[in-house]
Amino acid sequence: MNKPWEVIAELESNNSRLFKEDVIARESLAGNTELFRGFRAAYDAMVTFGVKKVEEKKGDGRGITAEAFWKTAQELAERRITGNAALTAVNYLRMNATEEQWNGWYRRILIKDMRCGTSDSTINKHADPKYHVPVFECQLAHDGAKHESKVSGSKLIEVKLDGVRVITVVYPSGQVDQYSRNGKELVNFENIKKQIAKHAVFFKEPMVLDGEVMSASFQDLMRQVHRKSDVQADDSVLNLFDILPLGEFQAGESTRVQHQRSSQLRAWYAPIADHMPNVTVVGQELVDLDTIQGQERFKMINTQAVAGGYEGIMIKDPDAVYECKRTTAWLKQKPHIEVSLTVVNTEEGTGRNVGKLGALVCEGVDDGKEIRVNVGSGFSDQQREDFWNCRVDGQIVEVRADAVTQNQDGTYSLRFPRFLRFRGFKPGEKM
Repeated sequence: MNKPWEVIAELESNNSRLFKEDVIARESLAGNTELFRGFRAAYDAMVTFGVKKVEEKKGDGRGITAEAFWKTAQELAERRITGNAALTAVNYLRMNATEEQWNGWYRRILIKDMRCGTSDSTINKHADPKYHVPVFECQLAHDGAKHESKVSGSKLIEVKLDGVRVITVVYPSGQVDQYSRNGKELVNFENIKKQIAKHAVFFKEPMVLDGEVMSASFQDLMRQVHRKSDVQADDSVLNLFDILPLGEFQAGESTRVQHQRSSQLRAWYAPIADHMPNVTVVGQELVDLDTIQGQERFKMINTQAVAGGYEGIMIKDPDAVYECKRTTAWLKQKPHIEVSLTVVNTEEGTGRNVGKLGALVCEGVDDGKEIRVNVGSGFSDQQREDFWNCRVDGQIVEVRADAVTQNQDGTYSLRFPRFLRFRGFKPGEKM
């Protein structure tokens, strides 16, 4: 059986993707369990060792056994040893390992980087299923505009936050780990983690808290997310919107439905809210979209989201389970505005739209702001022909957009304007 570090060296020796895939398939067929155990530990995002720096080895020790390494690795992963004790344990392994063992294998597991041109997808595609690496996934939303039929019935409505998605794993022992939506460990929100850790004892099993971290400035927040030094994230707030057991998260689906999970989250948070200034729970409101009152309330929440500077709203099915994939159980809907403007000119299209309408040049005043904008989307091919071949100057056009924007010269325009309809049959006529 090839030693794992020998296989890693072989993988490093050739940059060919096919070569690497053949090596992985070969070792899988040979039953190289130890190799794939290391791959899994390195590539499984949910496995972390809590050591920030692992030194390389110069010179040979007497060598260490796989059993000795995995015993320490498990203690690190479960945070049974931390701080100086963890550093001492790692240095003991490094001191006794051979240079080839340490630099080419065990160190790479601890830093979670095999550095040989492979990944979890390589392993999962070319190795036996028993060697597959768990893929980190969380629930994602579909665009509500593309699933309008789903925007009906009783739904939980909440604001859509413009921050960084953070998956927080809380263990009853007080260990708290945080990950991005792609499974990259986040280590720069220690203030938040400490506040949650103090109340981890209320959980009887490891739990996943799903939420979004926001700060006063999105740009400042993005600079802090993966910074390795001079981290300044004390003003960051974790806005939680879901909860489920870690085992169910790893299995890819919850047993409780949305309204049950939302109630569980609020029940955990309410008695300890005053002790977690950097953690909050996103508010939700149940709205029946099949009623006139519900539609009016839905529009009001949408309007308030725009006024509050939020990215949009989330529409959630109260009777749906949490699934680690993109699903229509969650719909995101960016708020939009509708503005009536006057067509002052037309522009010919380009490419496939040569000889047809390219855009309507529109002007008008909305809420005291003088707007001028070119509207070039929202037309069917037939409309482009019709509007190009007949006079539309002077007509009132209804334009849908994401928001009114101010140009550098002080004038106003619209973000992502789309033609909706004409509001009359002749120039200047409103209906």
